[in-house]
Amino acid sequence: MAAGGKTVSDQDAWLWFADESGQVLRSPKARTWSRRGHTLRITVRAGGSGRISLADLVCHSPGQHIRLILRMLVHHGRKGERKGLREKDYFAALLDAAHQQLGGPVVLVWDNYPHHVDATMRELIEARKRLTDFRFPSYTPGLNPAEGVGTSGEQPGQPRCVQPRRAGRTARTRLNRMRYQHGLHDGFIAETGLRPAPS
Repeated sequence: MAAGGKTVSDQDAWLWFADESGQVLRSPKARTWSRRGHTLRITVRAGGSGRISLADLVCHSPGQHIRLILRMLVHHGRKGERKGLREKDYFAALLDAAHQQLGGPVVLVWDNYPHHVDATMRELIEARKRLTDFRFPSYTPGLNPAEGVGTSGEQPGQPRCVQPRRAGRTARTRLNRMRYQHGLHDGFIAETGLRPAPS
């Protein structure tokens, strides 16, 4: 349901599922293997290791292909550098750009992450008359199709890049490929058990 008790299809609206995720660039494993008699040496950063922050939207509208829209920031671990996306990043760089691209009314569904419910975010939402937002119940990540985007962009078993710039290029390449894999987008919806109208 959307504003005024109308369904998303009644409004000819887009249904957006949003999520944020992050990945620290320091390897979670302290050991690895090498050939007998050869000591493997790996250079790691002792200070801030950097981080990749990802915000993504899985967008559905009856009669349309499911769209995947992304915003990624690379944090280099510098002193004083913020480590995550903030309210204005979300709107200025992602939600407003997505609305400009897709148009129409929007019903946004996301979780209760602190930056989604604070006063700054409420002001930003109220200023956008064609946007209605709803919250998932607490502790229900399995209901959100956007939860699968961050994990699908990773390749298990491969070493993480030490340099944030290189890691950012690698992640951006994978995510850009995902934007055009419509079968994968359908899978994000299907794994939650939701049954949207055929597109």
